[in-house]
Amino acid sequence: MELTNYPQLGEKVYREVLSNGLTVAVVPRPGFTKKLCYFVTDFGAIHTDFTLDGKHWSVPAGIAHYLEHKMFDLPGRDVSAEFAALGAIPNAFTGYDVTAYYFSCTENFRECLDLLLEFVSTPYFTQETVQKEQGIIGQEIDMNRDNPDTQIFEMLMENMYDRHPIRIPILGRRETIAKITPENLTACHNAFYRPDNMLLCVVGDVDPEEVKAIAEKRLGNGDYPPVERVRRWEEALTCATAYEEKTMDVAMPMFHLGFKCESWEPGEEATRRELTAELAAEALFGESSPLYQQLYEAGLIDTSFGGGFETIDGMALFTASGDSNNPKAVTEAILARADQIVREGLDEADFLRMKRSALGRRIRSLDSFDATCYRICAYHFSGFDYFRFPAVYRDIQATDVYSFLKKSITRDNMSLAVILPKEEEVK
Repeated sequence: MELTNYPQLGEKVYREVLSNGLTVAVVPRPGFTKKLCYFVTDFGAIHTDFTLDGKHWSVPAGIAHYLEHKMFDLPGRDVSAEFAALGAIPNAFTGYDVTAYYFSCTENFRECLDLLLEFVSTPYFTQETVQKEQGIIGQEIDMNRDNPDTQIFEMLMENMYDRHPIRIPILGRRETIAKITPENLTACHNAFYRPDNMLLCVVGDVDPEEVKAIAEKRLGNGDYPPVERVRRWEEALTCATAYEEKTMDVAMPMFHLGFKCESWEPGEEATRRELTAELAAEALFGESSPLYQQLYEAGLIDTSFGGGFETIDGMALFTASGDSNNPKAVTEAILARADQIVREGLDEADFLRMKRSALGRRIRSLDSFDATCYRICAYHFSGFDYFRFPAVYRDIQATDVYSFLKKSITRDNMSLAVILPKEEEVK
């Protein structure tokens, strides 16, 4: 496997693309007993339209999450119990654009890795088991209806986006999961659960060549039919709905403010813009910012307040959220402060300190096996080597932050979602 050193971080990564197309990345942690392994596919909740071997599929919303649940089924076996017997803890999650399966262990790593690769690459769907899962996931959907944090985010996405599938919950809806069948589950697995669409990432004191050998033996060489994703996501930067409120059983009003931003093609420039947007969020309303202090001292926010920037295939979003008795006043303050920064700029020393702080946080996060593994995987599918982030930070200037704020923080691309206590009203 090819070794890449990152002297500034004190890190190194072994990488190789196997003959079957699978990318393997191993981050050595000599002397540590913990091993963490992620097996990730570039397939998430938003990928519902594709062609497989010349046939077009439009699969129901929620199928990626449904598939994640079903992959733990092997005929006559209990995968979770097998991991437990090996002393490992398995888990999985479905995002909007990826699905990840992972385990951590201190012993029996080889056996755990082989088991992970086996169950994720072995589809087993019957009409009986698929129907049974509908009830389980239907209960999850019902529980989310009672979760204010989930509800306010989903409300915001639906208000901001007309076409992009982020407006549909990751779990789908009861009416969509009712349409899931063994046939469309199999189609998704054949299209996206193939080595050339996946990444295997391991962090720990392991032999990279052994990881490679296990993957080659379990997954084989592969012969895959052609796949093409269908994206009909063109969006205007204006939001479908600028404001919406609803009532739930909450102690005080909560809000989620979103600014719809330009999306970019994956790669290093996209990462540079993403990190620029994160610095803009820090400058605008980070905990050490003047605006945060102003809002906090005025009693308009509490420690629940925060925000940031995220990108998902075909979309980009700048957000702020938290509890507040006056969400509209917080919104106006954010707009005013963004305008002030654009007009007056930031103190140069303050900006450099902020940039060093953001870089330091990213570097410190590498102490976490989970953060390291997750970010390597996420940025891999975005076409960027995550361990190159210090060089990207170095090139970001204060003027880049001003340019982002001027273009992105406007009333025209803004939407505000508010959840009120049932007896309260927004002031």
